[in-house]
Amino acid sequence: MLQLRLLMPKGFFITTPIYYVNDRPHLGHASTTIWADVQARFRRRRGEKVFFLTGLDEHGIKVQQAAQRRGVEPLAHCDEMAGHYCDLWKALDIRCDDFIRTTEPRHMKVVQAVLQKLCDTGQLYRKPYRGWYSKSAEQFVTEKDRVEGKWPAHFGEVLELEEENWFFRMSDHQEWLRRYIQENPRWIRPENRRNQILAILDRPLDDLCISRPKARLAWGIPLPFDPEYVTYVWFDALVNYITAPGFGEARFKEWWPTDCHLIAKDILVPHCIYWPTMLHAAGIEQPKCILAHGWWLMGRDKMSKSLGNIVDPRDYAARFGTDAVRYFVCRELLLADDTDFTEERFLARFNADLANDLGNLVNRAISMVHRYRGGVVPATGEPTPADADLAKVARETRDDYHARHMPNVEYGKALEAVWALVTRANRYVDENAPWKLAKDPAAAARLDGVLARLIETIALLGSLLEPFMPSTAAKIAAQLNVPEFPCSDERWVNPAGAGHALGRASPIFPRAVAGEKSAP
Repeated sequence: MLQLRLLMPKGFFITTPIYYVNDRPHLGHASTTIWADVQARFRRRRGEKVFFLTGLDEHGIKVQQAAQRRGVEPLAHCDEMAGHYCDLWKALDIRCDDFIRTTEPRHMKVVQAVLQKLCDTGQLYRKPYRGWYSKSAEQFVTEKDRVEGKWPAHFGEVLELEEENWFFRMSDHQEWLRRYIQENPRWIRPENRRNQILAILDRPLDDLCISRPKARLAWGIPLPFDPEYVTYVWFDALVNYITAPGFGEARFKEWWPTDCHLIAKDILVPHCIYWPTMLHAAGIEQPKCILAHGWWLMGRDKMSKSLGNIVDPRDYAARFGTDAVRYFVCRELLLADDTDFTEERFLARFNADLANDLGNLVNRAISMVHRYRGGVVPATGEPTPADADLAKVARETRDDYHARHMPNVEYGKALEAVWALVTRANRYVDENAPWKLAKDPAAAARLDGVLARLIETIALLGSLLEPFMPSTAAKIAAQLNVPEFPCSDERWVNPAGAGHALGRASPIFPRAVAGEKSAP
């Protein structure tokens, strides 16, 4: 059995960051996790074996302080926050394969094993250190981190500390890391993030302080070789990516290396400098891709708890439906740049794209089949130039979706292509005017062809949209009276062909008004 498992092909492994539990989740946390869920669903529909990992980072000074402010033990605080995250993932129809917490024994065991290995191979050393410490970022900073002589706002209060700590010889791996990035140009995506890391590597790297004295921070994983210290929160957190797939077990090779670390740009340095050098020092294979998307902005500011400008995705899911949130996040959030969030922008997408374009297309096409053909899909007949053009747009959309946009996590481009097909199908309705054809007995065959091709297009759209909007795809499937949509790549076949009896039409996205709740 063990030999068979080792010979199994590697599955697709995608991760989100593990989120810090000093407070409740917001749209930023939800967005990255939705993106990962969409990719996992897309891969599963193609028949791939998938492991989708998310979870929580539960150690560190900010967690300890948050618990103290509330008058509870740190673990009790973490348990409560974990509940909020799990509730949100359920509300957003996010289905992960593992939800890891860094307080779990399985994770502590792996962290200590990695630390011990690095210590045994001379990668760690202990020395006195005097320098600046950012309480907010939970890291030591240097003078080169100042901007125009001042500490950046995200560092919060910066104190001067003098203490003895353990350090990782990160600087020994700098030249290797620079070469690796240069030799693998798509390892860090998008390109502007890659260039940012290369610019940092143009300057000498400092060694990384990987411990905190228990006298200052008790809430952490103890160093196995020096119990007076706990592990630096980033060194602890990053190791989750190898804990969950079973580091040290036979199954590890089924999943590692991860195919995609999906993160936001604010944690680029830990993932693209700390983590690769840690893996290199430990002799562990590198991840295949690190993809860092932009931020949500409110005005000119990053959405964050500290600024009090966060958006609760549960509120939008309750008002407009889960799939509307999932669609907006995937259509609007950018890879290389930041994205402004406003309710007006959300409503515009909801009403224009979902209610008017998609919802109207589905509703009137199915309604017309009932009105003119008793709810039974007719035969397509010989195609006209207009039919051929619709088929061409559908084919190109399907091909680009599968070959380029979805595998590369280019969701905005994927949905833009899908909506080009939605737009073409709506124009096809207007060009052919089935309501006029129905009045002309001589045009019966033409009416059949128009209605059949509209139903085929809607079935394809439902299949393409399923990873993004699973509930909406299910509603479309129910109205088409099909149990589910087949995969929409080259194996896709129309599940609602000639002679198929449709279900009843029903609006899937009623128009929404600012300040009002829309029926999800």
